[in-house]
Amino acid sequence: MVRDYTTVLHEMTVSPEEALKDIEPGMSIFIGTGAAEPRTMVRALINSSAPNIQDLELIQIISFGDAVLAEGFSAERFRLKTFFSGWMADEAISKGYVDYIPSRYSEIPNLFASDHIDVNVAIIQVSAPNDSGYCSLGTAVDVARQAIDKASIVIGEINEYVPRTFGDTFVPISDFDCFVLSHEPPIVFKQWPVDPVFDVVAEKVASVIEDGSCLSYSIGPLFEALPRHLKGKKNLGIHSPFITDALMDLINSGAVTNRNKKIYQGKSLTSYALGSPALLRWLDGNPMVEFQAIDRVFSPIQIGKNPSVVTIIHARKVDLKGRFVLHTGKDNMATGPSEVMDFFNGAEISRGGCTIFALSSRNLHGKPNVTCSVSNYPNQFSVHEAVDLVVTEYGVASLKGRTIRERAQALIEIAHPDDRAALMETAKKNNILYPDQIYLEHAAHAYPAELHQTRTFKGNQEINFRPIRPSDEEGMRKLFYRFSDTAVYYRYFTSVTAMPHARMQAYVNIDYTDTISIVGFTGKAQKERLISEGRFVKGRREGYAEVAFVVDDAFQNMGIASGMLSILTDIAKERGLRGFTADVLTSNRQMLAVFKKWGHQCTVSMSDGVYEITIDFASTPNT
Repeated sequence: MVRDYTTVLHEMTVSPEEALKDIEPGMSIFIGTGAAEPRTMVRALINSSAPNIQDLELIQIISFGDAVLAEGFSAERFRLKTFFSGWMADEAISKGYVDYIPSRYSEIPNLFASDHIDVNVAIIQVSAPNDSGYCSLGTAVDVARQAIDKASIVIGEINEYVPRTFGDTFVPISDFDCFVLSHEPPIVFKQWPVDPVFDVVAEKVASVIEDGSCLSYSIGPLFEALPRHLKGKKNLGIHSPFITDALMDLINSGAVTNRNKKIYQGKSLTSYALGSPALLRWLDGNPMVEFQAIDRVFSPIQIGKNPSVVTIIHARKVDLKGRFVLHTGKDNMATGPSEVMDFFNGAEISRGGCTIFALSSRNLHGKPNVTCSVSNYPNQFSVHEAVDLVVTEYGVASLKGRTIRERAQALIEIAHPDDRAALMETAKKNNILYPDQIYLEHAAHAYPAELHQTRTFKGNQEINFRPIRPSDEEGMRKLFYRFSDTAVYYRYFTSVTAMPHARMQAYVNIDYTDTISIVGFTGKAQKERLISEGRFVKGRREGYAEVAFVVDDAFQNMGIASGMLSILTDIAKERGLRGFTADVLTSNRQMLAVFKKWGHQCTVSMSDGVYEITIDFASTPNT
């Protein structure tokens, strides 16, 4: 027998005032979150003058809607509890209007299920029931099921704009005591304008995200800018607390397939939708987006089952030890440590996972975001030991496995160029850096970031090339000690047995004008290994520069030396040089062959056992 749910729905539908009549003073009322906030019922509750609507405890997981903003909100009649300390809730919490419950998000459902959080009434926004009599939770799942199970009164607010989403979202009519009809659009969120600085930050973040990575997503200018830089990626996955318009755009670009995920394979997993009416329409009946409760979406164990999880966190400030301050206050989404810790831990567990803290080098007031210490700032994220990458518009700093000194050096390099000299001096005074640490102030503005590139060599070996930086001191030092005695002799024309700090730091600090050095790396950004270096230095002969390069013994005969010569030649031509000169020992026939095979005529003479080589860029190329 097919049941007529239209009739059942009509019989269960009441006015908002009638829905409130069974509520008693002292009850705890769960209210849906964000776009799923039941606005009609919230306003009826706040504005009610009924004698039973007093001394009520309201509970929301994330608060940034009418419940926390309502003008008629009275602390004598209501007390709002929230698990979220950002957005409008921050101001209300700081003024004492709202109680904040610090908690790991993955543990919140258990707090409800184990009666640590009492729920007497659940007011849930849902879609109209389908032909089988099931309503959809729509844009927020979080702990709605636990609240429904615990509540003695369950009120469903049916909204025609709520999409029928897939996943753990369907609730039978029988779970509700009554329904209220709402024709008011859900809370929507405008997209942030893409600030030019954050567009560059997003580009840098995207540069370290590899094909097949599984991403978490939030809202804000950084995340608005990311899709256009990620749309060229392949087989990305989504395991994210929020799905937004920007994330919708990324999914629609074809970059997201979710093929490499191990849980909810083929689907983008989320708990909340925060965005425009266009996003809600896109989600309606979309089987490729899976909504699940926050104990599954925020669970570090579940997150970590996916390979190559990348957790991106928009930070407010970072100090030279790699300690972070998170955003707080109005218009900020991911704020308290408890709100990012689950995804941070999930990336730690994930095979090949990493965490990226991204921020602009300066704030809107022009003050530095990279500082010597953040000890005086609130809302600190102090688990700095496991941070992988820090990104600003000036580059990427890898922190994993690095000493405090090495971290400081790397972070200074991605600070605003005008802030680096002061950071360097402060770091020296605080014994974070060596007292004799070299700093070439003019080089801070001269760093040629546009020279970054990736090339593929024999055996499908990818090498990332970029200009050398002072923080490459340790990488160059390790490269030196991996050289054979012969390789050292070929490069330095003498038997060099040690490369101490004083000598190596002078080598890696260059002016990028008279000297250009390109270093090559293998591996991911958080685990890169310096395996080659090539440089040219203007000097003895007008219009020419002396060129030299070295390659790790383990990467010989792959064409890397020729690749570096190609890169250096392109740079030299752009800078108006006429050619290169080089000195090569006569026994170093391998290097001589690299020059002779190059695409320009190579003139070779010999003196005292050394080949003196001249390459003229204007010459007829060798055939």
